[in-house]
Amino acid sequence: MTSYSREIPVVPKQTALLFIDVQNYTAHREGGEFKSPGGPDEAERAYYLGRMETMALPNMQRIQKACRQAGIEVLYTLIENQTEDGRDRSLDYKISGIDVAKGSWDAKVPDVLAPGADEMVIPKTSSSVFISTNIDYVLRNLEIKQLILCGVVTDQCVESAVRDACDLGYLVTLVPDACATFTQERQQASVRAIAGYCRQRSTEELLAELSAS
Repeated sequence: MTSYSREIPVVPKQTALLFIDVQNYTAHREGGEFKSPGGPDEAERAYYLGRMETMALPNMQRIQKACRQAGIEVLYTLIENQTEDGRDRSLDYKISGIDVAKGSWDAKVPDVLAPGADEMVIPKTSSSVFISTNIDYVLRNLEIKQLILCGVVTDQCVESAVRDACDLGYLVTLVPDACATFTQERQQASVRAIAGYCRQRSTEELLAELSAS
């Protein structure tokens, strides 16, 4: 009888690293996320940006470097309208006031995590990248079976991607200390909630695994 498990180490040639919504809109102090009326309050903003700047982004940089060295595909998904007036956005994004203009500064990956010349950047207009893009098709063309996920916001777009990737048959490794949301309570609750969909590794654990591979 076949035995199945999520606890399978990363195999570089069949793995992709996917950064979720790490862009100026969500990762920079001047980003649109922090200027919209429905955005986080002052305490949430302080916690989130503190976590991003002291933990999540530095860990993302280390993971990005290690994955490149291991020959792992690195992809980026970001929130970005594909029409000038944003009419292509999901209903949820319209209701929530999430509106990132095509080609705008908000729609760019921050310089500290800049994509390489041959790395793919995939715009999306819904919470889950698997709903509003062709990423599943792209990953299958790349013969990807395993995903390393990190990014923002942990309990929204990251969690949606984890669940959908799992249901589509990918083995998912989530790196919680390379993710961020607006309170510690939300971060911890999300990590607990999706434990059954993915294996979870700290940045240090993942880097050691990649080094061993």
